[in-house]
Amino acid sequence: MNKNKDVESIVVRLAGDSGDGIQLMGSQFAVSTALSGTDFATFPDYPAEIRAPVGTTFGVSAYQINLGSGPITTPGDAPDVLVAFNPAALRVSLPLLRKGALIVLNNDAFTPRNLVKAGYDGDPREGGALADFQVVTADVSRLNLEAVKEFGLSKSEGGRCKNFWALGVLMWMFGRDLESVEAWINRRLADKPTLRDANITALRAGHAYGETVELAAALPQITLPETKLDAGEYRSITGAEALALGIAAAAELADKPVMFCSYPITPASPLLHRLARLGEMGVGTFQAEDEIAAICAAIGASYGGMIGVTSSSGPGIALKTEAMGLAVNAELPLVIVNWQRGGPSTGLPTKTEQSDLYQAVYGRNADTPIPVISASTSGDCFATAIEAVRIALRHMTPVILLADGYLSNAAEPWKIPDVTSLRAIEHKKVSNSDESPERQAFSRDEESFGRPWITPGMPDLMHRIGGLEKDINTGHISYDPENHQAMTNLRTAKLESVANFIPEQELELGDDSGDLVVVGWGSTYGPIYQAARKTGVSYIHLRYLNPLPKNLRDLLGRFEKVLVPEMNTGQLATLLRDKLCLDPVSFPKVSGQPFLISELVEKIEALSDGET
Repeated sequence: MNKNKDVESIVVRLAGDSGDGIQLMGSQFAVSTALSGTDFATFPDYPAEIRAPVGTTFGVSAYQINLGSGPITTPGDAPDVLVAFNPAALRVSLPLLRKGALIVLNNDAFTPRNLVKAGYDGDPREGGALADFQVVTADVSRLNLEAVKEFGLSKSEGGRCKNFWALGVLMWMFGRDLESVEAWINRRLADKPTLRDANITALRAGHAYGETVELAAALPQITLPETKLDAGEYRSITGAEALALGIAAAAELADKPVMFCSYPITPASPLLHRLARLGEMGVGTFQAEDEIAAICAAIGASYGGMIGVTSSSGPGIALKTEAMGLAVNAELPLVIVNWQRGGPSTGLPTKTEQSDLYQAVYGRNADTPIPVISASTSGDCFATAIEAVRIALRHMTPVILLADGYLSNAAEPWKIPDVTSLRAIEHKKVSNSDESPERQAFSRDEESFGRPWITPGMPDLMHRIGGLEKDINTGHISYDPENHQAMTNLRTAKLESVANFIPEQELELGDDSGDLVVVGWGSTYGPIYQAARKTGVSYIHLRYLNPLPKNLRDLLGRFEKVLVPEMNTGQLATLLRDKLCLDPVSFPKVSGQPFLISELVEKIEALSDGET
């Protein structure tokens, strides 16, 4: 790199020990990127261990951000810049870098002990291991401690400021104003003035170091063009933030309060943290003692007239399964958010995957059909949350919303919507009639099959509700064989009717017929979009997974080959075979990492050349 460099886009990776404040450093850099008017996408990569031994490779925490003129839809395949706080961070990140990348190393961490813990036999700064890269070293730890020495902090307390010192250098490299970061520090540490002032001082010291001392001769200042975005107000948002706001917006659109009931589990917990801050918007939150209690409490909230929402990851969703059947049988609205992660069992709790599609569509006892939809980007979580509530209230049914660990934590620019443009959410009202309360309670809409939402206290509408099979007309307990057949048919028809209300499937890119179409769902949107742009193939991305859009069979039938990349062993491919009698080409990946654009391009080109 030259000292001053104009580029269209650049990928930056920050890596260090899980106690180095890497995620905080990255998130603040992302906020400054949003304020600069530059498009971006991030990938926070957490270690699976709660607190791995310091300096080890399995304790490395990383934050990757791809920023540029756009459209930026992925965190980037190969980093152009790496800031590594210790040898372990270097060892984990080095295979990911492109040749010629800039590496900024913290000299102070390259001690014999740390090198051994990272698995190095020798010092990688010597002997040619880094010959293919541009390497800049700085005594980050020492310089940071000198900068904050005046505040009288212990070595340990002062050392925690080094992420802001390094952030200052990074902000200098990209010509960023420090104001937004300083404002955040002032808010966050308002009650701890010494730590507040120390962190701000470290930030400014790193910025000044990049500008005035040795690094100025080696580090480039990078200029990125401003992104041409649609007019409007934008903010940086993660999937967890967007989904929380979507749930709150849905409550407003339905004119109903929300009760969110959850039990902490990675990576679902951030949604609870976000919703707990929205009490003034009519959102109630309840942390239950376990997963079963959480979903049962949410069902109770729906019975009482609130929009019941619960959330978990795969293992917790498994525990909630029996209660899902109760909500289906009782015909109560419920939104179940599944933040998918690597599995099975405890598996890879901080790594991303899409392996719960079978669980969502098929994974319950008896014939228990539930609509399933998925979010494609962090910002899309907002609209998907509203759609989940809309389906749940219209059809009086549970709805499963599939997201994943990547979407929960990844950030992107998000255009704040005009709330007045959002459609109200309706549900079937009680009809005025002389029929019995029981008959009114189970008089279902002819199109959606949703019954009225009758809550305790509504006069003259007492009815029976529960988990035992009920009479299709009165709700009374019934063991009649013909009635059970009728109720099973009704539950199936309710699911199928969802397809009559959702939009027909459209193409994201390309022609509506041809040799090859790529089909994706969930967080694979970004890399597939870029790969399709590069190769010129057609691309379809699914939000509605159960039921599928009514025109999907016809649309896919216009192509000779259908390629399905997904972060599992081929679950959507199986679903398309089952539901549409197609024979797609499955392209699975289960590494705990998102797809790379390059590997998708390679597969698309191979299929286009006649390979399988």
